[in-house]
Amino acid sequence: MEHLSPAYFALVMATGVVSIGAWDFGFPILAMGLFALNLAAYAVVACLTAFRLIRYPRLFFADMTDHRRGPGFFTAVAGSCILGSQFLPMVRSLAAATVFLALGAALWVALTYTIFAAFTVKREKPALEKGLTGAWLIAVVATQSIAVLAASVASDCSQPLRLELNFFALSMWLWGGMLYIWIISLIFYRETFFVFSPGDLTPPYWINMGAMAISTLAGTGLVENAPDAPFLASMLPFIKGFTVFYWATGTWWIPMLLVLEVWQHVVRRFPLRYDPLYWGAVFPLGMYAVATKQIAEVLALPFLAPMASAFFVVALAAWTLVFGALAWELWIRITRGWFGRGGRGPSQA
Repeated sequence: MEHLSPAYFALVMATGVVSIGAWDFGFPILAMGLFALNLAAYAVVACLTAFRLIRYPRLFFADMTDHRRGPGFFTAVAGSCILGSQFLPMVRSLAAATVFLALGAALWVALTYTIFAAFTVKREKPALEKGLTGAWLIAVVATQSIAVLAASVASDCSQPLRLELNFFALSMWLWGGMLYIWIISLIFYRETFFVFSPGDLTPPYWINMGAMAISTLAGTGLVENAPDAPFLASMLPFIKGFTVFYWATGTWWIPMLLVLEVWQHVVRRFPLRYDPLYWGAVFPLGMYAVATKQIAEVLALPFLAPMASAFFVVALAAWTLVFGALAWELWIRITRGWFGRGGRGPSQA
């Protein structure tokens, strides 16, 4: 608990999006099983995070104001909203989805104006190549996850609240896009003009693609809601254009990231071992599959459907691999606790 990663809600993000993908691709039993697992994961991570805040408040807030670890806290926003998005199709609970939307929005406000304000006023700041990582784009994912859930809740609720929620979703969608432009410019600059070692290529760099994938999903939700909101209907060409722009940008990143992974693990032989940050690589794969399926249906682009199916298989395989690594890591820790002192159990130790 003392050294719990602030980004551990990425487990909820990854499990949630793979569950939604399973539902969309016609595997309801798998989807519901992952939904139940995600509820348990959310409860466990939330409790551990709360206990860490109570037991180790100095470490907790030191992480929040740290340039490398602080952005990981935004996984709590994205995890809450993605879990909320599971309630609508799977159990048809508008009330639960609304609660998670409110929770996600409250966390977003608190974290945005705490973390970025702290980064601004700190006296001692790291150099760009030391402080900037792909995890910064989790702030974009958090913003767009609110847009996705707000659009989904708007489609199920009645007027006049539907109008306000659609405007809120549109505003968050646009702000998330602007934030992506700011951050990705710095990341691209850091990658191309500073020394980049294998250890610098952390799994959250896949969020370069994942942030665009969830932006695409939010855009398709706004397109679907256009008949219920006149201002969305008047902006429909703009929304569709930017939705394709987001999808195309995310697609561009995939070959680039694969090349860098080969360089890291094959050429430079950087070891593969379990790290909670790997959930930040599973999430983009699942989100890309879901977003590609949605853009294929909403914008009538059926030739994209096979790509969506292929990426869902990849995302499910990646989730299984990382979950297995997590289970093995937990097993090792448990057995060390039981047998780490000459075979004595914890009561004897």
